[in-house]
Amino acid sequence: MADYYVKHLAVALPLRDATAIIDKAIEVGHKQNLLPLTVAILDVGGNLIALKREDGCGVMRADIAIGKAWGALGMGISSRTIRDRLADRPSFQAALANVSQGRFVPVPGGVLICNANSEVIGAIGISGDASDKDEYCAITAVNTIGYQSHPEEPNEKWADAGL
Repeated sequence: MADYYVKHLAVALPLRDATAIIDKAIEVGHKQNLLPLTVAILDVGGNLIALKREDGCGVMRADIAIGKAWGALGMGISSRTIRDRLADRPSFQAALANVSQGRFVPVPGGVLICNANSEVIGAIGISGDASDKDEYCAITAVNTIGYQSHPEEPNEKWADAGL
């Protein structure tokens, strides 16, 4: 009789926190008068935990947001870092896009979410405005909710501008 009940899995990034991160990212976007955002949160296995798409977002924004987060998880670095490291390696970028079945978007906006021990527990991807602005919202939201982001700081251009 005791085996009848299903055991619950441990969750490193609960839905409650994923939703709070998304809501904070959208709030930051509103404060900065950004275009409508789509925000996706994936767990460490690349599974979608939560997604919100603001009114007015294009139909591809969800796939782009997921692709930014998925690429960051797949490579273990932010999508900005991926872009910077692979800028002169288009063949490798194409190979990554192929092996990821198209879930690889190597532009800023995909940020790793880490716990207090700096262990990756998920990723956030944002699409809607310029990629650096998307990344700013992601980093700000992750850090504000109490997790650590990678990268820890937004692109200097946006950080200095107060965006």
